[in-house]
Parts: sequence; C-alpha cells; structure tokens
Amino acid sequence: MDIAVDISLYPLERDFVPPIQEFIDRLGTDARLKVVTNSLSTQVSGPYEAVMAALARELRPSLERGHASVFVIKLVGPLPAY
Repeated sequence: MDIAVDISLYPLERDFVPPIQEFIDRLGTDARLKVVTNSLSTQVSGPYEAVMAALARELRPSLERGHASVFVIKLVGPLPAY
C-alpha cells in the first residue's frame, strides 16, 4: 500500500533554512521514496513501511538539534494505483 505524507517543518530558531534543507536532503537519500518540495511543505510518498521508517529515522535528528521544532504532518492513504 502506498501512502503520501505532507510535512511542514518550523525550526524555532533565527537561521531556520539549514535545518529544513538538511531534513529534506536526508529524506531524499531513500530511493524507495518520492520527495517533492514546494514553498509550503514537502510531500513524501511511497510504500507505507518505507515512508513510516523514513519518518521514524529522520525526525529524531531534527528534534535533537538543541532548538525546538514544530512538525505539521498530514498522512494520506492508501494512494490509488495509476
């Protein structure tokens, strides 16, 4: 089953762009996922297990940066087969 996740990251620090870009770059290393960005959020889609594993793996480093961060996550699934 394929799913999609829409993620917005709001690092609560003055220099907010680098933590966002690092998070997106880490998600993009997983070849099983499709990662699409726009000015408001990042969409990640792929097999349920792969998407959820990537979130579990990549949220932690962002949360451990030493500054508070807010994640807004919307999950959509299952995606229809095309």
